[in-house]
Amino acid sequence: MQKLKPWIEAARLKTLPLAVSSPLMGSFLAWSEGYFQWIIFILATLTTLLLQVLSNFANDYGDFSSGADNKERIGPRRMVQSGLITASQMKTGIILTIILALISGIALIAVGAQGKDITIIVLFLVLGIAAIIAAIKYTVGKNPYGYRGLGDISVFLFFGLIGVLGTHFLHTGSFNPWHALPAAAVGLLSAGVLNLNNLRDYESDKKANKRTLVVWLGNQRAKYYHLILIVASAVLGPLYVIFNYHSAYQFLFILAFPLFIKNAWAVFRYSDPVELYPELKRLAFATLVFSVTFGIGMLI
Repeated sequence: MQKLKPWIEAARLKTLPLAVSSPLMGSFLAWSEGYFQWIIFILATLTTLLLQVLSNFANDYGDFSSGADNKERIGPRRMVQSGLITASQMKTGIILTIILALISGIALIAVGAQGKDITIIVLFLVLGIAAIIAAIKYTVGKNPYGYRGLGDISVFLFFGLIGVLGTHFLHTGSFNPWHALPAAAVGLLSAGVLNLNNLRDYESDKKANKRTLVVWLGNQRAKYYHLILIVASAVLGPLYVIFNYHSAYQFLFILAFPLFIKNAWAVFRYSDPVELYPELKRLAFATLVFSVTFGIGMLI
């Protein structure tokens, strides 16, 4: 158990509720249309969780290799930087997680795309491989895209549009363009969690030449960017309901709005970056609450 503890810490379990939000939203949307398969939901959730853990492992290794992780860093301790896991061991952990994600992802495609045209199968395979590469290349390699301010776009796509719409398609075999609205809402909130992480690490990232979007924008403008992410996601939910109205219960997701407001308020009020650390898990939880209440509202 003692040897397992650093790996559990490296997996950053507090980030996992955010990863569950996209397969939940996609599954709820499918369920509201009369389509739902437990095996697809389980495999989609497992695959997304493995991709999140892979991203966390790769981030731990990549930031150590680049020098972004140092004693000035504010966030939770990193396992490679602290010496609790060696760089070689983390590489092995990354490879094993890739294998598990591939197995889970291929099983998901085999079940969800069964009987579909070969083009659909190839498309999902390509998207799955792209998701694995994106999880690794965020901080690993000679030219990681997370160091060029592109992490937010990747999170928006894979944990928002692709995650939600892809899960919905594997349940139903169809695509509804209106679902891009709640999918985008989840993606924007996921980008908000990353933005909080980068706001917290602003000073250390700037010194390490890690050019996140926050470093590009500057601390103050990044706060307004965060507000835009929260407000835009809050607008997309009601917009979807207005054009797809069935009952007042569809507005149940408004229960998550106080959590969003509290988070945005905290971003503009903090004086010490360490105060942002708990806000990451709070926004991740708020995103999960949004997905669950949105889905339940569709089903009632």
